[in-house]
Amino acid sequence: MRKTEASKPYPVRGNKRGKDRPSLDATAVHQFYDWLLVHSKFALFCLIAGVLALAWFARSLQIDASPDTLVNENDPDIQYARRISERYNIQDFLIIAYVPEEDLLSPAVLSDIARLKNEISTLKHVESVVTLLDVPLLESPPVPIRELANGLPTILSPEVDLSLAGKELSASPLYRNLLVSPELTTTAIQINLPIDMQYREMMARRDVMSEKAMAGKLSPSETTELASLEQKILAKRKDFKERNKTLIADIRGIMARYKKDADLFLGGIDMIANDLILFIRNDLKVFGAGVFIFLLVVLGVFFRSIRWVAVPMMCCFFSVIAMAGLLGLFGWKVTVISSNFISLQLILTMSLSIHLVVQYREEERLYPELAHRELIIRTMQKKLIPCLYATLTTIAGFGSLLLCDIKPVITFGWMMVGGLVVSMVFTFLFFPTALSLLKKAPPPPASGGGSFMTKLTAHLTEFHGRLIIIIGILALLLSIIGICRLSVENAFVNYFKKSTEIYQGMRVIDQELGGTTPFDVVLNFPQSDNGASDRDAKPADDAEGFDMFSEFEEEDHAGKYWFTPYKVEKILAVHDYLESIPEIGKVQSLGTLLKVARQLNKNRPLDSFELSVIYNELPEKYRKMLVDPYVSVDHNQARLSVRIVDTSESLRRDQLIRRMEKEIPARFSFNPADVQVTGMLVLYNNVLQSLFDSQIMTLGFVLIALIIMFLVLFRSLRVSMIAVFPNLLSVSVVLGVLGWLNLPLDMMTITIASISIGIAVDDTIHYIHRFKEEYDAGGDYPGAMRRCHNSIGYAMYYTSVAIIMGFSILALSNFIPTISFGLLTGLAMLVALLSAMTLLPTMIIMLRPFGPEQMDISR
Repeated sequence: MRKTEASKPYPVRGNKRGKDRPSLDATAVHQFYDWLLVHSKFALFCLIAGVLALAWFARSLQIDASPDTLVNENDPDIQYARRISERYNIQDFLIIAYVPEEDLLSPAVLSDIARLKNEISTLKHVESVVTLLDVPLLESPPVPIRELANGLPTILSPEVDLSLAGKELSASPLYRNLLVSPELTTTAIQINLPIDMQYREMMARRDVMSEKAMAGKLSPSETTELASLEQKILAKRKDFKERNKTLIADIRGIMARYKKDADLFLGGIDMIANDLILFIRNDLKVFGAGVFIFLLVVLGVFFRSIRWVAVPMMCCFFSVIAMAGLLGLFGWKVTVISSNFISLQLILTMSLSIHLVVQYREEERLYPELAHRELIIRTMQKKLIPCLYATLTTIAGFGSLLLCDIKPVITFGWMMVGGLVVSMVFTFLFFPTALSLLKKAPPPPASGGGSFMTKLTAHLTEFHGRLIIIIGILALLLSIIGICRLSVENAFVNYFKKSTEIYQGMRVIDQELGGTTPFDVVLNFPQSDNGASDRDAKPADDAEGFDMFSEFEEEDHAGKYWFTPYKVEKILAVHDYLESIPEIGKVQSLGTLLKVARQLNKNRPLDSFELSVIYNELPEKYRKMLVDPYVSVDHNQARLSVRIVDTSESLRRDQLIRRMEKEIPARFSFNPADVQVTGMLVLYNNVLQSLFDSQIMTLGFVLIALIIMFLVLFRSLRVSMIAVFPNLLSVSVVLGVLGWLNLPLDMMTITIASISIGIAVDDTIHYIHRFKEEYDAGGDYPGAMRRCHNSIGYAMYYTSVAIIMGFSILALSNFIPTISFGLLTGLAMLVALLSAMTLLPTMIIMLRPFGPEQMDISR
């Protein structure tokens, strides 16, 4: 049977097969691998011994899902937020959303809540538990302001009317959407955790020293102290993590005993961090095992040989173990963002291994007379340069993450850069040594499983090149339009599957108990507001009330003169403004208490005497609950604690923050510098905005790095520009799909562009490198294209399918951003494969960057 051009073995250096058998040049690469294979057993022993040594350190691999992993440590907003938290003694806490089957205020339910509270209160590391049984009731029946000092009833007090209590709880600004839902179907049980003052002092000291370090003013002794502080802080956080793990498990054990008569959902930042650690640990196991098993199956289907399954899988397994050991050795922690590093490294190592397998099988098919060792050396020689540059471009993609300001993203970038270096070095050492210990296998058949795909794309490229170019341009234009629609907004609750307790608890709290993501609005009053401006702002009759402060006992009430109608009206006005914003849920401030007090005062404004009563005569227990968290007399400052309704479809975090920063000073006559919006909402928004802004920079960095590498590798600007376009198209399509589907970018999908272009460019490098060889051998572009599709096309097909299907394993995660990352990166790889097999060769044939066709030379 006559061979077609597509099935002919490719000539080498212009020689036809059989005329001049390729010789093994005495190059440095040849000499190295010749030495390596001579000492293959010793080399293999050293490699395995090194992996086993690193495996010992892999046991120390740590996981961190604390809120600090989602913020920028150098963000000045985080230091301010910590100061506010310390100033107002803001405690960490857990929340139980309690949804009883019976009426919330029925004796049985109240009894259950009391027993639940008592059981939780006995747990170690629980400072206090606050329920609807503990809060003061001011309207059941109404308590005159002047009698506040006489003690306040609770729902368990004999004189309390339960029907009035129900109305007060559901309507009172103190408790509605905070302690109970408006319909009295859900109540919150707040579990306060103790404040570690030593930890706060260490954090404050570290922040001060970090600022000095950034300014370059840190002395050698302070540098040593800062390093010591960092270690102590890490040790504290480790203790907190273990404490919370035990505490949350104990709380859930108690909750389980009450689920017969009620639905209970645990919430809170510490619970989310704890569960995220469980998710990450589960993802590491599932992704690692899932990808490993899947690649095992894929290799078996593709090559149908035990050796071509065992050797690549050992390359993958040992590379991952080695990298995990290095992470444990250097103390790098796995976070939510880097939780898929094992699956990524498995996939990328497999890509290298498949290229080596395909190249060896091709060499064996073309030159069956060569010895086994010579075939291995030829394989390593031919694939070293393209695989090296392909790895470097992938490193450039992950390395671009180092330009970000977010520490976990930077760490993820370093982890993958290190992982790629480990994979490249280990694969190019282990693969030839392990293979050399096996006997030479029979030559493989002339075609593989990718035959239909490669032949189809070759046919389309040769006969429908213009159509491919038109489709590519249209896809790029549509993608650009989609990219213009991108946003970085997303509800944190939607990061989790609906079956998880995190989702269920956060959704109940978000919709029934006033929102989830917290933030603060801090109002700084000018010092003059303690003097002339207050007196000028008050009516004349208030002056008399103001003088009545002298009637109080001479106690150390430094703040009694601070509570003036002027400040109170300012706080109430800002409070009402915040409540008017649809995306905002519960607002708590001094104004919350004052609204209730005004109702008790027959809806009349409070005079100075009555304000003083609230501050001075309110029992200390309730003052700490209702006043102290919202006023700092020493700093002439008021704090409004606010929560966002994360599930609000109209929520735009950045716009909301900018709106508040602009409108509060303008509407209420504050100096803009005296109004600060701070807290988790701001810090999280800063992360998203920073990632979004840096995305352009990192993508630009990757493109420039790719062009430089292409110039070094191919020594042609035209070839370099041709190589960039298909990869740019694949990333543009993915980002465009996100925009057209109105899917917001999040902390993981926002890194897709740089990572995908770094991975996808591998096919481009391998294809162009092989195309140039084929062109040099035959001198015609269409023939070179067909031979490339029939050779390197198989490797591209195999590796791309392995990568796409490998990333699809991430869909098993409980963390939605990880699922999106896996599926979208798989889509990027699919587009990259199609572009590399159609658009790239079409552009090469049309632009002829390697010179004229052979027929043109003859003319």
